[in-house]
Amino acid sequence: MTLSIIEQIQQGESDRLEFKSSFQKEVIESVVAFANAKGGMVVIGIDDKQQILGVTLGVETLQNWQNQIKNSTYPQTIPDIDVIDIEGKQLVLIRVQEQPIKPIAYKQRYFKRVRNANHLMSLDEISNEHLKTLNASWDYYIDTRHDFSDISQDKIISLIQRIERHQHKQFDDDLFGILRKYELIKDDKLTWAAYLLFVNNFSAITPLQIGRFKSNISIIDNIDIATDLPTQVDTALDFIRKHLMVEFIITGAAERTERYDYPLDAIREIVINMIVHRDYQDSGVSIIKIFDDRIEFFNPGKLHGDLTVEQLLSGQYSSKPRNRAIANMFKEAGIIERYGSGIARICNICLDYGIPSPIFEEFQHGFRVTVSKNGGVSGGVNGGVNGGVNELLTFITTTPGLNTRQLVTQRNQPQRTLERWLKQLKEEQKIEYRGSSKTGGYYAK
Repeated sequence: MTLSIIEQIQQGESDRLEFKSSFQKEVIESVVAFANAKGGMVVIGIDDKQQILGVTLGVETLQNWQNQIKNSTYPQTIPDIDVIDIEGKQLVLIRVQEQPIKPIAYKQRYFKRVRNANHLMSLDEISNEHLKTLNASWDYYIDTRHDFSDISQDKIISLIQRIERHQHKQFDDDLFGILRKYELIKDDKLTWAAYLLFVNNFSAITPLQIGRFKSNISIIDNIDIATDLPTQVDTALDFIRKHLMVEFIITGAAERTERYDYPLDAIREIVINMIVHRDYQDSGVSIIKIFDDRIEFFNPGKLHGDLTVEQLLSGQYSSKPRNRAIANMFKEAGIIERYGSGIARICNICLDYGIPSPIFEEFQHGFRVTVSKNGGVSGGVNGGVNGGVNELLTFITTTPGLNTRQLVTQRNQPQRTLERWLKQLKEEQKIEYRGSSKTGGYYAK
C-alpha cells in the first residue's frame, strides 16, 4: 500500500525520503544518492524537525531547478518535480527513480543513500556499481558474429554529433576512442550495442514491420525496417505520422496549428520504448498496426526481469532496461529524456489530449500496447469492457485521490458504468478507497 504524502512526512526521513527547507546543492546530492540506490523523494519546504515551512516559487523556478540537476549530474538525471499544497503552503516534491546506468555523479562525487543519510561512495563501491551495470546487460557483450565492416562510420559520426549537440560539448578523441569510452568497443571488437546502433545496411536481428490496415486482413500500405536503431525510430515515426488524420486549427496566429488524431509525443515515447527495451535475442518480429480507430504496438518477448503489467502501471518498480548500453546512448543523445517514468508520461499525455490511456497487455509470446481514439478495441464486448477497466486503473494510478463524482466528471463516463468498473477493481484488489466518504478517494494498490 502506498502512503500519502502527509503520512510519509509524519514518519520522517528514511532511505527513500529527505526533507530540505530550500533548494541547495545538498538537494542535488540527495537526488544522486537516491538514483544510485533504490530511488526516493526530496521534499523541499520542510525542515529537519518536520515543520512545514513552504517555499515561494517564481514562474520558472521549477524549470531552473530541473536544469540545475540535469546539467550538474553525469550521466544526466532528470527527476519528476511536482508542487502540492499542505496547510496552505507550497511544497515541492522531487521524485527520483533508481537509475539503471550507475553510478551517477554530482560534480565528480558519487553518493548513495544509506538509511536516512547520503553516503559518499568509496572507489570500491563506485567500481562495483559500474560492474553490476555492465554484467546485467546483454548488449554490452562482444558480438562474435559481426565485425567493423558491418557498421557505418557515417552513422557513428551522426550519433556522436547528436550527443555533442545535446550535451553542449565537443569530443577530442577519434571515433573509435569515443566508442571505447562508452564501452561499445571492447578488446578492439564490437559489442552487440555497437552493431545495433551502427549497422551498415540490413540487420537480420532488428526487424520491425509497420502496416496501415483497413481491417484485420486488409493492408493498404506497409514498410519493413531492418536497420540501425536510431534510423528505425525516425523511419517508424515518419510512417506512422503519414497515416494519421490531421486537422488544421486557425488560432489567429501567423501559422495554423496542426492537431493529429493521436498525440505525437505519446506515439514517439511508445516507439522508443519498443526499440530500446526489445529482446533482440528473440527471433520474433516487432509489429505496429495502424487501424482506423487504434494503433497496436507489439514486441516479441515478455517484460524484462520479474516486472508485471500491474507494477508497470502503478509506477512501483525500479527501471532496469533490458539493453542498458543502448538505453545509455539514447539518453546521451537526448532521444530518451529520463528513465523510469515513460509509462506514466504516456498515459498523462493521452489523457490530456482527450483520448483514453493506452492498454498494456502481456501475452505468452510478447507484449502489446494499444492506443485508441475512443477506448473501444475491436474484438467485441469483452475487449471494450476490459479496455475500459484497464484505462480506469491507469487513470487512478496516475491521478490518485479522486472520488466517484470527480472520476465521472474527469472521465466523462456514465456513473453506473464507472461504479461497476470500480467495484470490479476493488474485488480484484487493484484499488482501494482511503479517507472519509466526503474527502477521500481511490488509490492504486
